[in-house]
Amino acid sequence: MDDRSLAFLGWMLALLLPAAALAAPLGVFEDHADIGNPKLAGHATWNAASQEYELTSGGVNMWDKRDEFHLAWRKLQGDFILQARVEFLGKGVDPHRKAGLIVRSSLDDDSPYVDGALHAGDGLTSLQFRRSRGAITEQLEAAVKSADVVQLERRGNTYIFSAARFGEPFVTREISDLALGDSVYAGLFICSHNGDVTETAVFRNVRVIRPARPDFVPYRDYIGSVLELLDVNTGVRQVIRHSNEPFEAPNWTPDGTALIYNTSGRGEGRGRLYRFDLATRQATLIDTGFAIRNNNDHVLSFDGTMLGISDQSTDQNQSTIFTLPAVGGTPKRVTPLTPSYLHSWSPDKKYLLYTGGRNGEFDIYRAAADGSGSEQRLTSAPGVDDGPEYTPDGATIYFNSERSGRMQIWRMRADGSDQQQVTDDQHNNWFPHISPDGKWIAMISYVDEIKPSEHPYYKRVYLRVMPVTGGAPKVIAYVYGGQGTINVPSWSPDGKMLAFVSNTDELAPGR
Repeated sequence: MDDRSLAFLGWMLALLLPAAALAAPLGVFEDHADIGNPKLAGHATWNAASQEYELTSGGVNMWDKRDEFHLAWRKLQGDFILQARVEFLGKGVDPHRKAGLIVRSSLDDDSPYVDGALHAGDGLTSLQFRRSRGAITEQLEAAVKSADVVQLERRGNTYIFSAARFGEPFVTREISDLALGDSVYAGLFICSHNGDVTETAVFRNVRVIRPARPDFVPYRDYIGSVLELLDVNTGVRQVIRHSNEPFEAPNWTPDGTALIYNTSGRGEGRGRLYRFDLATRQATLIDTGFAIRNNNDHVLSFDGTMLGISDQSTDQNQSTIFTLPAVGGTPKRVTPLTPSYLHSWSPDKKYLLYTGGRNGEFDIYRAAADGSGSEQRLTSAPGVDDGPEYTPDGATIYFNSERSGRMQIWRMRADGSDQQQVTDDQHNNWFPHISPDGKWIAMISYVDEIKPSEHPYYKRVYLRVMPVTGGAPKVIAYVYGGQGTINVPSWSPDGKMLAFVSNTDELAPGR
């Protein structure tokens, strides 16, 4: 959703909400309120610069037959996903003070509800729910203590609660056949668990996600995109652009001033490349001549002067690699054989690394960037080898391969020799990207079960990093995305940030 759409949405909300609820929108939420008339009033604020919510509340409890707490909410219908990272402020008074994500049938204190609750004192993490109005609250404990990352997903009458300590994978609990009604109040909550005090929590990385419909058809149906910047050390995410029209795969320019991404989906504007200025937050079309069906395999040279693209405007719509100046110009064809999907320049700009589909097999190839000579095949294992990328010194190539079963990260020398497996876990890991200092690998890891040879759109994924010297990958972002999220090299030049794309369908009032 662009800025004009957001402004219009806010204006429409002011007309649709009853007079008693007329308040300035609180970030992505429509309003906030005390539930159950706590002795001490609560409040909520939204910091647009830091993209953080701060909620303060009293309240004796959220349990038994009625609740007292503070809620930031928006009305939603259908399926959705809520996400947040939660930090309690201060030592606190009651060890059972709690905060998290919640879905309620109404704003009444005895409403049916479900929440994903974090308890500050003993670290209890649990899925709590009331099945009917005035019923006794029930609880399912999660197998993690002192979590700070939470996700609550609605699929019909099933609610799935996921929680983790930042850096670790989610653990989940779920409840089915919980009928809260189609239209619900969904959002953030905090309860002090002591009517005589207030407690405060900060909520970061808050997302309200409308997932793709269950009947969507891949590569025909698309949902919107969100351009985000991620602090690799802290995990703090910043949204810098919304669009209901899909776009993908941000490259970070070596001078640090801009991102380059491609539009996707269907229609006339599909497959164009844009330069997004980080200072002005404006996108400018890049002139790629006849090549106007670019996919999400575009790469800048290490010095930022040249752009390599994979385009489907020629050769019976098969992906073909071209090069052109980064500022735009006439594309020069590099690969005579198709399909070919570009992934990396060599640091000296002499070679391009790409995935080629040849005789039903997808392997990694190297070719001269000037288009001279023939391509050199670097891998030959059965199955898909993909996502090759040079290290900054040009000595090593990292890639992903399904040769050991699941898709895992591998490496080899620049000539294709000495191929070694790097990751070996329960996830399907794609697109290794090497940090500018050559010390870290970033990757996308699929949480949902997928075919190892595929990297589909609109799935639950992790962005993870690990040292190039080895070790367990660490989760740095919990994302709804997949194809197009981080297909291309997207580290900031100083190695502190990653740019990526997450996905959500359009959010409208009560939908």
